[in-house]
Amino acid sequence: MAISLDLITGILSFLFTLLIFSYLIGDNPLFRIAVYIFVGVSSGYIAAIAWWQVIYPRLIYPLVFGSMLEKSFMLVPLIGAVLIFMKISPRLAGMARIAMAFIVGVGAAVTIFGAVAGTLIPQVMGSIEPFDLFAANLRNISPVESLFNGSIILAGTIFTLTYFHFGARPKADGSLHRMGLIELSAWVGRIFIGITLGAVFAGVYAAALTAFIERIMSLINFIGNFL
Repeated sequence: MAISLDLITGILSFLFTLLIFSYLIGDNPLFRIAVYIFVGVSSGYIAAIAWWQVIYPRLIYPLVFGSMLEKSFMLVPLIGAVLIFMKISPRLAGMARIAMAFIVGVGAAVTIFGAVAGTLIPQVMGSIEPFDLFAANLRNISPVESLFNGSIILAGTIFTLTYFHFGARPKADGSLHRMGLIELSAWVGRIFIGITLGAVFAGVYAAALTAFIERIMSLINFIGNFL
């Protein structure tokens, strides 16, 4: 039974890999079939996860089997869900604005907090940390190396932020021009941004190439085992 299941899985993996690779000759019905199946399976999987891990245990079950306190707490999300379903009707779509405004507001607050706590503060701490010579000495890093690395990180941070400085003075001909120092800093910032994007692209390309090699080896191994 296990061998038959492995054979079926290998055949499906082989066929879908060929369907995806058929895009190399252009957009065609075989590639679209694979994409449609992938989207459909992904949607079904997400719907099942949402039902069994969110809707049923956190909404339906407390409303049916929970205490009065739990049922009282569930009234707010239940009302919000009903209001969102009002978007189905054009006449009642305006009632969904309350729930949508709450969702957008909470989402914006979480995003801002995540950007500050997960990006801005770590970036500030990362720019300051190399200048802590005592901590560098504990990690067996020479002061010169630590200061050099810190200077590069600090310069990259400052010049990159300067690139996004949009303050400019209007000239006589109506065009906008930034101050010479800011313009020079922004030009240096473009270099740091280019290096960063190049490194990110190289990482994405390496990951894609690794996945491509893995698929090719999987096809070769499947054909070898099948024959």
